[in-house]
Amino acid sequence: MTIKFGSFDGLCQTAALVVCPLVGSTAGQGVEPTCYSRNVQVGGTLIFQPSTCFVHIVAIIMTAIMIYHVRSKYTAVGRKEIVMFFYMFAVIELLAMFLDSGVIPTASGAYPWFAAVYTGLIAAAYCCLLINGFVGFQFAEDGTPLSLWLLRLSCLAVFGVAFFVAIATFKGFAGFAPTKPLGLWIIYILWPLITVVIYVVLQLILVIRTLDDRWPIGDILFGVAFFTVAQIVLFAFSVTICDAVKHYIDGLFFFTLAMLLSVMMVYKYWDSITKEDLEFSVGSKAAVWELSPKDPLLAGGTPGAMDYEPDDNQSSYQGTASLVGGERGRDYYRPGHAGYPPASNGYENGRY
Repeated sequence: MTIKFGSFDGLCQTAALVVCPLVGSTAGQGVEPTCYSRNVQVGGTLIFQPSTCFVHIVAIIMTAIMIYHVRSKYTAVGRKEIVMFFYMFAVIELLAMFLDSGVIPTASGAYPWFAAVYTGLIAAAYCCLLINGFVGFQFAEDGTPLSLWLLRLSCLAVFGVAFFVAIATFKGFAGFAPTKPLGLWIIYILWPLITVVIYVVLQLILVIRTLDDRWPIGDILFGVAFFTVAQIVLFAFSVTICDAVKHYIDGLFFFTLAMLLSVMMVYKYWDSITKEDLEFSVGSKAAVWELSPKDPLLAGGTPGAMDYEPDDNQSSYQGTASLVGGERGRDYYRPGHAGYPPASNGYENGRY
């Protein structure tokens, strides 16, 4: 395989990318991969890349689990920022499942628009990851409107630019053309590599300079390893794998799986460097205090308290009480106060 800067011809001959049917040196032809996974027929509909679609479904489920765990860490640093990255990844996997499987046919007029949205989401997701790399340095306090809107507007701007470049390249207007997809190549191939390198460098600096624990470096290295394996398998060994297993799977299957693992390592790394403040965490179990009968507040041990001997007919107060804090709680349990002992008919001077 020969990779030429700004050209998809060599890449698409090896890997079945989403944009391959829409670009190429021959106008209106696209580029067909040398070897690709065989399709299956389900209910009269041909489904392409069935194994890859299965990985997409698993990726969506795993992403939902990661989102749940991120959202449950109420006080963790960068919680709202990182969860946006996982939301984007889930949408990308859902859209990729429809595009890879042929549910949206390549010959359909809607395919270029969905492919452009897919390209824009990929660029925006990598932008989101890049900005999350700066969250730990606290240039803007995480979770504040400044931090969140900076992230949202940046991702929206990148999405807009990538979407425009993609659809202009597919449709051939505004100076772009399917035969010369340089801008699309930079967004689709080069931009992810640049953002990942910057993110990894930032996180290594963060861990080395601010954390005593070095274990998160292992999560970073595993994530980089999975990301690197994904690119190598897709662009170098896809045809070899496809021929070896008789077209049952190709490099796209392992690429999707390795990318899922790399995203899971992003979650694992974020989880390892963030600690929840238990003082402000939300718990479902209410605190209960045991009130001892010998407590001075109940036994009348304070100055001015009323002393009396309970008789046999008098009911005594025992048991537990829920936590009542502040001045209100102290007033409630103060001897002689209206809240204690409980008022009842016939009660006077401590006797019935």
